[in-house]
Amino acid sequence: MEKMQKLFPLSELPEGARRVVEVGLRRVLVLNVEGEIFAVENSCPHMRFPLKDGRVTEDCGIICPFHHSAFDLKTGDVKEWSPWPPGIGRVLGAISRRKALPVYDTKVEDDHLWVSTQPRR
Repeated sequence: MEKMQKLFPLSELPEGARRVVEVGLRRVLVLNVEGEIFAVENSCPHMRFPLKDGRVTEDCGIICPFHHSAFDLKTGDVKEWSPWPPGIGRVLGAISRRKALPVYDTKVEDDHLWVSTQPRR
C-alpha cells in the first residue's frame, strides 16, 4: 500500500495557489490549478533549480523559470528541454539528458490534502 503524508487543510491552498512542503527528505511543490491538485518535485530535473516560481500553462504544464524546460504536471513528461537562452540553451540542455519531472499522487480526505511519500517515477 502506498504511504501518504498528511499536509494541511485543503482550504489553505485556494485555486491558483502553490506551496512548497517537506515530504520525507524531499521538497515538493503543491499547486491548485483550476481546482485540480498537483504535486511535483520542486527542483527542475535539468539543473536542479527550484520550480516554485515556474509559469503554469493552459495545458497543465509548468515551465522552469531559469532555462524554460517545460513539464506536464499530470505525468512529469518533458514538453520542452532547455530552450533558453536562445542558442546557449541547447548547449546547456546537452549537459544534462532529458529527464521527467517526478510527480506525486495526491488525495483529499477529511478536508485535508495528502501526498504520497514517493514519486510515481
